[in-house]
Amino acid sequence: MKTKKRYLFPADYMADPSVHVFNGRIYIYPSHDWECENVENDNGDQYVMKDMHVLSIDGDPMTGTVTDHGKALDIADIPWAGRQLWDCDCAEKDGKYYLYFPLKDRTDIFRIGVAVADRPEGPFIAEPAPMLGSYSMDICVLKDDDGEYYLYFGGLWGGQLQRYRDNKALESACLPEGAEPSLPSRCARLSKDMLQFAEDPRPIQVIDEEGNPLRADDPHRFFEASWVHKHNGKYYFSYSTGDSHLLCYAVGDNPYGPFVYKGVILTPVVGWTTHHSIIEWKGKWYLFHHDSVPSGGKSWLRSLKVCELTHDADGNIITIEGTDE
Repeated sequence: MKTKKRYLFPADYMADPSVHVFNGRIYIYPSHDWECENVENDNGDQYVMKDMHVLSIDGDPMTGTVTDHGKALDIADIPWAGRQLWDCDCAEKDGKYYLYFPLKDRTDIFRIGVAVADRPEGPFIAEPAPMLGSYSMDICVLKDDDGEYYLYFGGLWGGQLQRYRDNKALESACLPEGAEPSLPSRCARLSKDMLQFAEDPRPIQVIDEEGNPLRADDPHRFFEASWVHKHNGKYYFSYSTGDSHLLCYAVGDNPYGPFVYKGVILTPVVGWTTHHSIIEWKGKWYLFHHDSVPSGGKSWLRSLKVCELTHDADGNIITIEGTDE
């Protein structure tokens, strides 16, 4: 489907938008791309990312004024920081705002940290240590209807998910190949204080209509960028396929899945990565994502975009063409 898209913040390079409505206003929590001289590689060394800003929109996502609330978190203010402050997400509970972020520690291992603020725009104060048992990157937090919060995470290659099995680090990374089941995302319910996992992370399996996990060589298998939204009582798990450059989705009956693969949300955009979020605003649904058109195709300098997203009468998401303007 061809649909009108809007670049949200052309003044700077930002990507990986996690978007929520807090206090009747849309807030965007993006990563912050920086120009660098690092070699572009499968580990993502070109994504240096040293701080995070918070943006908000006054009114409609397609027309409202976008405000940059400035730096909300800086890598220099995180006690355990190594490098690469990548994508994040934010959740509200009892008037406090919790920003969850992946960051490599001083041994170059991704952990997940938490920073807390009194306002959705921050500034956020980081906890002194990462969450116990956390690993990998690409964060999404779902507040379910019963008041429980679930944190989704995981990404392959530079995201280091292939270095773990059953939540334990492997001596050697293991990437499935061919007909082997693909590596799944992870999910853990959060503790009541929002600062730790309340349980061991569980695999979030995407399966086909026959109940089989998607194969490692399936172009629609999970790679990174988990997101979950609810529509008509169903849980929609959406994600990036990484090297096949798609945004796909699967549907399940509970936060842990399994999720049955349904289709493609967004076809490839200009730039290597695709990372997104989906929200409802005043009865309409919107897809926030990024591409690299304004930077001339530099995949590590990305710009935020938004467009309307449509569910059909059966709840299926209508595919959006990634290169339409």
